Amino acid sequence: MTLQSLDTPVAGLPPTRDLLTRGGRALRGGLSRYGLLLGFLALWQVGAVRGWFNATVFPPLDLIFAALWDGLASGALVDDIAISLQRSGLAFGAAVGLGIPLGLFMGQIRAVERALDPILQFFRQTSALALYPVFILLMGLGEASKVFVIFWATLFPILLATIGGVKEVDRKLIEMARTFGAGRRQVFLRVVLPASVPSIFVGLRLSATTALLLLIAAEMIGANRGLGFQVMNAQYNFQIPLMFAAIFLLAALGLAANATLVALQRRLCRWADAG
Repeated sequence: MTLQSLDTPVAGLPPTRDLLTRGGRALRGGLSRYGLLLGFLALWQVGAVRGWFNATVFPPLDLIFAALWDGLASGALVDDIAISLQRSGLAFGAAVGLGIPLGLFMGQIRAVERALDPILQFFRQTSALALYPVFILLMGLGEASKVFVIFWATLFPILLATIGGVKEVDRKLIEMARTFGAGRRQVFLRVVLPASVPSIFVGLRLSATTALLLLIAAEMIGANRGLGFQVMNAQYNFQIPLMFAAIFLLAALGLAANATLVALQRRLCRWADAG
């Protein structure tokens, strides 16, 4: 009975040397992408423990993750996450439902786009936070004003990105489709809409980030639940580890939303990757 070589496959598996090579490449890729972030976190932990900076303001990461675990285990932060996702999800869904169809319509009909563009640019330059008191006066301090201010801020990136995507479609592609006998509906479904998808996803990603930013501000005013409220409440009660735990959760939600949209874009835009 002889020992197998490291290069000999076992039961259809790749050679051990190939596995080590792939593992080394994956490790180097991970370090090149996340090495700076890991170094920053390590510096934070060591600096807080060694007293290089004020540990009261920047507590060690182990205390932050302990507060995060306690909040998740007790269910308090889980409820806050659910409420924040509900608010931002409703606003983002409404912005998508209105912004994309309206953008596709305005992008194709230049007269409508020229008529509505000035008022859209005016409202886009008006900060949603500046209008938040107006929304509170109209809708009160309940859920409606919080959802609407997030909707207002997330609508314009989607709308303007969709309009831009439609206007940037290569006119030669449209003319070619018409030459081959395609009607208006076929041109829209087969040419305009697919070519606009990458720009639409740019707007979706910007809006998803904006939704979380406005969520924090909305939940800091007149709210008693949610991650934004938890950040402010923990700061008032000087529960700094819990405050950072809520901030990290908001960052994780933003990263998850962006990763989901990127994966969906790659799935829907395989033709763009192939090109």
